[in-house]
Amino acid sequence: MNVTAQADEDARVSQYVAEAPLPRGWPVPGATGVVTVKVFPAYRAAYTEGWSSSFAFWRLFSHIKRQNIPMTAPVEMGMGQRGKDGQKLGMDSMGFLYQHDEVGKIGQDGTRIRVKDVPSMKALSYIWQGPKNRESLAKAKKALDEALKKGGWQSSDYRVLGYNGPRTPDEKKTWEMLLVLPNQQGAKP
Repeated sequence: MNVTAQADEDARVSQYVAEAPLPRGWPVPGATGVVTVKVFPAYRAAYTEGWSSSFAFWRLFSHIKRQNIPMTAPVEMGMGQRGKDGQKLGMDSMGFLYQHDEVGKIGQDGTRIRVKDVPSMKALSYIWQGPKNRESLAKAKKALDEALKKGGWQSSDYRVLGYNGPRTPDEKKTWEMLLVLPNQQGAKP
């Protein structure tokens, strides 16, 4: 079944601003405003738990500096469902993706950082440009949930990928929300 949603009138090709290299084999963000099915390669990443993106980011940034790991994009945020009927999402974890699985080593780095290899996965993807706020997250989640239902799948493994850093103006930032498909799920962040 083709689960690519009908393109919204505002669907357009992403004007993705590359600030850091993508991991080996990682797909470049595509069209915005539509749901597509994407396959992501296996990857290595350092994860930390937390609800504050600022604290998690700096904790992971310190880790890669100490370990001499090059910065890549995107940054991955594991999202948990919150609120009435799980309609809202909140960050549970953050991960910095490594260039490939030969960089660094898996295992604990102190008590708050865990480096692991994540298997390849297939996911529903929704890309947008602009701010990451309640409205944009809700719109992306709704689009993914509708495509999930049409496909007859069940999943609650939401992830948000942030492709840009603080120096990029909000209106030019590229975000991607994933809903990992069942039987294709890489290890949760």
